[in-house]
Amino acid sequence: MTDRNALIDAFIAKTDWAGSTRSPLAGDASNRHYERILSNDSGKTAVLMDAPPAKGENVRPFLAIARHLTGIGLSAPHIFAEDIDAGLLIIEDLGDDLFARVVVKSPEREQILYETAVDALVQLHAAPMPDTLAPYSPVVMAKVAALAFDWYLPGATDMADADACTAFQTTLQAVLNRHTNATPVLIQRDYHAENLLWLPDRAGAARVGLLDFQDAMSGHPAYDLVSLLEDARRDVPPSLQHAMKARYIAQSGMDADAFQTAYACLGAQRNLRILGVFARLSMHFGKPHYIDLIPRVWGHLLQDLDHPALSGLRDMVLAKLPAPTNDVLKRLKDKCATIPTL
Repeated sequence: MTDRNALIDAFIAKTDWAGSTRSPLAGDASNRHYERILSNDSGKTAVLMDAPPAKGENVRPFLAIARHLTGIGLSAPHIFAEDIDAGLLIIEDLGDDLFARVVVKSPEREQILYETAVDALVQLHAAPMPDTLAPYSPVVMAKVAALAFDWYLPGATDMADADACTAFQTTLQAVLNRHTNATPVLIQRDYHAENLLWLPDRAGAARVGLLDFQDAMSGHPAYDLVSLLEDARRDVPPSLQHAMKARYIAQSGMDADAFQTAYACLGAQRNLRILGVFARLSMHFGKPHYIDLIPRVWGHLLQDLDHPALSGLRDMVLAKLPAPTNDVLKRLKDKCATIPTL
């Protein structure tokens, strides 16, 4: 038994879940690991989150945001037990009905799922946000969007271009300063069908189970809507995208033209960042399956860059970043890092 497993066993033994049966759950792109634990006494289940501090994980943001979300009536997991220093939590089990799975099994539910997800954003944005959130500012957004130049560009072309990267950041920052200056709200930054659970027995916006929100920051209200509708992992029909943007605008009372412009700017920023992140996940972390998602992300990017407010940025991006042709995708995969087995 490893020291980590012994630590987990000792943690569980001190809680109401002592003696439970453990089984693995799917993880994410982080160093966190998850297990479902079944109480042999009550038959109830919970989820163990193992977030090793030695690997850079910190459960404090998750705890703070989870409690904020449940406090305003949304369905983040309740916390049953915690050892902050060890990076161990036992949290509410919200089930397995991810939006992405429900839509495959029951396509007729797609409309209600996305409507409810939009309603949850409206409810979240109407509430005061925690004052501890770091701002997702134009400076920060431009820097992380430059991952496309740091990883995707050299991976696809074997050439880096530091001057182009600097010019890109300057241009994008100016665009974001001009068009994304609405009153900030809490943004979860990974609000999409693989991170949302359908809880039909609950009411209203609480039917949306929330996961993976520990990287929340303060930012523009359009950001999480972009994340939901310009999904890197599944195609959201254009008609549904339009309807959900209109639903959010109507319920939030935001100016439609300003919101649509900000949406396009944030969409371009987000999709450029994802291009770089997916290239890095393959090239540095040995996860080549992310490369298969890049064509969809590129399509979202082109759609966003079509907005008139982004004409200058569009010219700059398309002059430097190659489209993800089959040859480009193969080149990216050929550079996949080999991670040694421990």
